[in-house]
Amino acid sequence: MNEPLQHDRHAEIHRQIATALAELVPDDPSIPPHPYLRRHLAEHAAHGQVLDDEHVPPALLPWESSLRVRRLLAATGDQGPGSRWLQAWALLEPYARNVDPRSRASSLRLAHHKATPSQEASTGPDAFNQSPVTPVWSDGTTPDNVWLVNGSPVSALAAVRGESGKQPLVIVGDERGLLHALHHDGNTAYAPLHVHDGKIIQVLALPGDRMVATGSNDGSVAIVDAIQGQVILRAVPRRPGTWVSSLALYRPTDHTAVLLAAFSDGYLAPLHPVVFHTVDVALPTLEEDACLLSALPAPGGRSDWLLFAQHDRVYCFDGRWTRSLSRHAGRVRSIVALPTAGHYAVADEQGHLSLWDATQGGRARQTALQQGPSAITSLLVTALDAEAALLSTKADGGVCLWALPHLDAIGMPLSGRASPVTALTCIAGRRQPRLVTAGADGTVRSWPLSKATFQTAPARWDRVTASALSSGQPPVLATARAARISLGDVYRASEPRTVLKGHVATALAWPRLQGRPHLAAALDDSRIVLTDPGDAQAGVVAELHGHHLPAMTMVPLADTDADLLASGSADGSVCVWDLRRTTLLAKFRDHRFSVRCLATHRNRHGLYLASGGSDGAVRVWDVRQLQQLGPTIKCGQFFVNDIAFGTGIGADRRMLVASAGQNGTLRLWDAQTAHQVGQLSPGDGELTAVTALALPTGRRLFAAAGRTSIHVWDPAADRRPLQILTGETITSLKSVRDRQSTDASLLLATGEAGTTVFRLHHDRI
Repeated sequence: MNEPLQHDRHAEIHRQIATALAELVPDDPSIPPHPYLRRHLAEHAAHGQVLDDEHVPPALLPWESSLRVRRLLAATGDQGPGSRWLQAWALLEPYARNVDPRSRASSLRLAHHKATPSQEASTGPDAFNQSPVTPVWSDGTTPDNVWLVNGSPVSALAAVRGESGKQPLVIVGDERGLLHALHHDGNTAYAPLHVHDGKIIQVLALPGDRMVATGSNDGSVAIVDAIQGQVILRAVPRRPGTWVSSLALYRPTDHTAVLLAAFSDGYLAPLHPVVFHTVDVALPTLEEDACLLSALPAPGGRSDWLLFAQHDRVYCFDGRWTRSLSRHAGRVRSIVALPTAGHYAVADEQGHLSLWDATQGGRARQTALQQGPSAITSLLVTALDAEAALLSTKADGGVCLWALPHLDAIGMPLSGRASPVTALTCIAGRRQPRLVTAGADGTVRSWPLSKATFQTAPARWDRVTASALSSGQPPVLATARAARISLGDVYRASEPRTVLKGHVATALAWPRLQGRPHLAAALDDSRIVLTDPGDAQAGVVAELHGHHLPAMTMVPLADTDADLLASGSADGSVCVWDLRRTTLLAKFRDHRFSVRCLATHRNRHGLYLASGGSDGAVRVWDVRQLQQLGPTIKCGQFFVNDIAFGTGIGADRRMLVASAGQNGTLRLWDAQTAHQVGQLSPGDGELTAVTALALPTGRRLFAAAGRTSIHVWDPAADRRPLQILTGETITSLKSVRDRQSTDASLLLATGEAGTTVFRLHHDRI
C-alpha cells in the first residue's frame, strides 16, 4: 500500500533537485557548468519525471558528460514538444564522445533546426547566436535509434541471456576482428576484444548463454566468454588460406549437439560445444566452395537434419544421405529453420524470400515473394505477441516483418538508411522485446519489436542523387531525387518547383550563360542538359553530348571571355564545354577509371581545373592552354572522392590542392610539384567530400566530411578548430559566397537522405 506513495515522494525530491540545479546552469553554453550538473542533472530530471528543456537547459547539453540522455528519454517515453533540444541532443549523443563543447554546441544547433525546420532559424537561447554555425535550411533528419557508432562496418550480431537475473547482452562483431558487448540500453559492457585478424563473419551463442563462437575471414574459429569479456580459445580450428563461411549448432542422430564450422574450401569441422575438441560424426561431402549452414529439426524432434546451401541450391543431409531440396533465382544469402519441423525459409541475392517443406522433398509452401531488387542479407525467426514471425533485412537498408506460417507482410519496412543491414538479433527489453540491427555504416540500432513499430514506420525516402547551390541572391538550391530535379529558395519555406523529370540526375551545377545562371544537369543517359530556371517555359535550352557514361561531377569555370563548364565522367574522361556555342573544347582521357570529382581555381596567372578519381590520382589542367599543369599527383589514398583548391599564406602564394581519400585522410599537395605539404587524419572513416573556405585574413581552411562529422581543418596551424556532428555520411559538401555577410560562407551538406544549408561564420572559427 505504501509503495506508490514512497515512489511519488522520491520523484518529488528529484523534481525539486532538478529544478534547483537547473537554476545553476549558466545561460551561455560557452561557460562550463559545474561537473555535478554535467553528470547528474539529466538523471535527476528523469527520476523526477521532468526530463524536459526547462529542467535540463540547452546550454548544459554541449557539456553533458553522462552520455545517457538518449537512454533516459527512451526509458521515460518523453517525446513531447517540451523536450525538443533534448531530443536533438539524443540524436547526436552517440557521436559526441571526445568532441569539444564548442563543436557540440554548433552541432546541437544544426540538429535542433533539422528536427524543427518550421521554426524560424530555430535559434533557441540567445547565447547560441554566437555559434560558428547558423542553420538556414534543411529537409533531412539525423538518424535515430543508434546504440553504437563503430569505427568500421559491423558484420555480425548475437544475443546472450547471461547469468540468471542478469539483463541480456548484444554481442557485436566488426570487420576489424573486434568484439563488442552492449547492455539492453546500449551501454557497453566492457572494452572491445580483439578476437580475429580479419572480419568477423558470424557470432553464434552457445548452450548456456554465456559463451559465443566467432568465425572470421582469417580462417579461424574462436570461443569467447561473452559475460566476462575474455577470449577462451583462439583458432579452434584454423585453416590458413580459407575463411569461415558459417557456424551452426547441429544434433546428429544418436549424438549430442555439435558445433559445426564451414570453411570456404568446403571443409566442415565438427566440435564439441563445451570442450571444443573435434568429434567424430557423419557429415556430408561438399563442393569446394563456401556454404551456409542451418540445423533443421527433423519430424519427431529427437535429432536434426542439416541444411546447407551452396550457390543457388539448398541441400539436406539426414545423417546418411544428401538430397537436393530447392533451387533459387540467385545465390542463397540466408537460410533459417522455421518453428514447424521440416520447414525452412530461404532468401537470395535477387531479393526473393520463400518458404519450403523439406518433408515433401523440398516442395515450396509459399510462392517465392519478390521483395524488391535489393538482395536480402539475413533472416531471423522470432516471436511477436506469442506468435511466430520472420524478420528479413535488405541491402538497401530496409527491415521487413512477416507473419508465419503464410508469409504475410506486417506493416511497412523500417526504412533505416541506404547502407546495407548486415545482421540482426532480438533481445528482451525492460518493457518489450527489442529488435537490434547492424549496418555496413558501422552503426548498431535498436527498435521496439512490435507491430506498431512497423505499422508506423515512415514512408521510404527517395535517395538524393545530386545537389547544387547557386551563388546568386537569393541562393537557389537544386536537388535531384526520384528522377526529378526541383528548385527551392533556401531563405523561404516554399514548395520546391520541379524543372525536369523523367531521368535520374547524377550531377548538378550552376554555370552562367549570357550573364544569367543556368542549371546544368548530368543525366543517367550520359547527356548533359541546360535549363533556364528564370524562364519556366524554356525547358531544355541546350544539350551536350560527349561522354559515353554518365557524368559524376560538374563545375562551372569562371572565365571572363567565355561561359565554360567542366564535367567528369564514369568513362574516365574530363570534358571542357563552351556553353555559348554548345561545343566541346577539350576532352582529357588521362584518368584510367571513373572521374569522381572536379575543382576549379582562378588567379592572376590563369584558370585551372583539377580532377580526381578512382585511379587514386589528381591532375591539374591549365584551362586556357588546354593541357596538364605539372606532374600527376599520385595520392596513395585508394579512391580520391573529392578535391578542393587552396593557396599558401602571406608570401607563399603556392596553388594547393586538397584530396579527400577513401583511406580516411585529407592530404594537401603543391599543385605544380605534386609534393605533399600537409595531412589531416580525423579517424572518422572514409572522407567523402571536401570544400575550401577563404577567411577575410587570407587564410584558407578546408571542411571535409567523414562518416559522422564535418571536420574544419586549418592546415597552416595543423589543427581542427571545429567539428560539426552530422550522424550520417555526407556525400557532397560545397561552399558558396554568402552575399548577406562578408564574413561567412554558405555550406551545402548533402547526404543520401536529405540536404542541409548552413552559414559558417569565419570570424567565430
